[in-house]
Amino acid sequence: MAEYKDYYRILGVNRDADGKEIKKAYRKLARQHHPDVNPGDKKAEERFKEINEAYEVLSDPEKRARYDQLGSQYQQWQRTGGQGNIPWEDLLRQAGFGPMGGVEYREYPGGAGVGGFSDFFEMMFGDLGGISGRRGEPRVRQAPRNGRDIDFEVTITLEEAFHGVTRVLDRAGQKLSVRIPPGAKTGTRIRLGGKGEEGYAGGQPGDLFLVVKVQDDPNYERRGDDLYRDIYIDLYTAVLGGEVRVPTLGGDVHLRVPPGTSSGKTFRLAGRGMPILRSPNRYGDLYVRVLVRVPERLTDEERALFERLARLRTPEGQRG
Repeated sequence: MAEYKDYYRILGVNRDADGKEIKKAYRKLARQHHPDVNPGDKKAEERFKEINEAYEVLSDPEKRARYDQLGSQYQQWQRTGGQGNIPWEDLLRQAGFGPMGGVEYREYPGGAGVGGFSDFFEMMFGDLGGISGRRGEPRVRQAPRNGRDIDFEVTITLEEAFHGVTRVLDRAGQKLSVRIPPGAKTGTRIRLGGKGEEGYAGGQPGDLFLVVKVQDDPNYERRGDDLYRDIYIDLYTAVLGGEVRVPTLGGDVHLRVPPGTSSGKTFRLAGRGMPILRSPNRYGDLYVRVLVRVPERLTDEERALFERLARLRTPEGQRG
């Protein structure tokens, strides 16, 4: 059995933490352990992956409820796409049957083959060549029924959404390699024909739909195909102007900052946002907000120079 991962402990939050607390904790830890901040540090990289895995589950109310329900069996259930081998007693309990300390058989209206316990076995194991009626009655062949479509959520990072990524899924023991194209958004659906639920009594199988969820990124905010990020510059570059390096998902670029740039000013870098889905040569824009860092500790000489500058900048009407 796989080692149990306590996602609440990983994010450092209580089990009753709300969504805002979980998101705040995630952003703090993601910034601290991001590979860009810890280049070449494998432990930080593994910790970053663990943090993202925990946030993926706890930020989704449905996944969080399932995690709280299954506990140590959640990872096993998750790896098999929600089709894992949950203990037999739990399956029966979820189907509405009582404790199995010795098999408890209950008679249901209509008898076997009509409802209750035998319907549950039919759901779990299929027809097995036909469904028996009441004891002594002939077996009735069911009409073909097509399998249902299945949605399977796949979580990717923003960087993977930018470049595109391949995921290998385990579906009923079959390995499926699926390419998620550049520009995918949360809610993007990718269809795998005939890979859903098996048909019944000769019916056609359903389809499997991968539903993409793109994780929040600690450095970028995504709005459609545009990206937004902050960068810090020093006071002297803001006053005198200069060139600063701006990290982007497509590689670093250089931004020319004009003299007299105020903190909070936003610059647009055309074509440096996200790729537009199914239009591989088109991109959104990147909006860079400049934040000015003011020096915290000054030498006596620096302070004297700033005081002299302040006097030089005093309005005409206030000069002594």
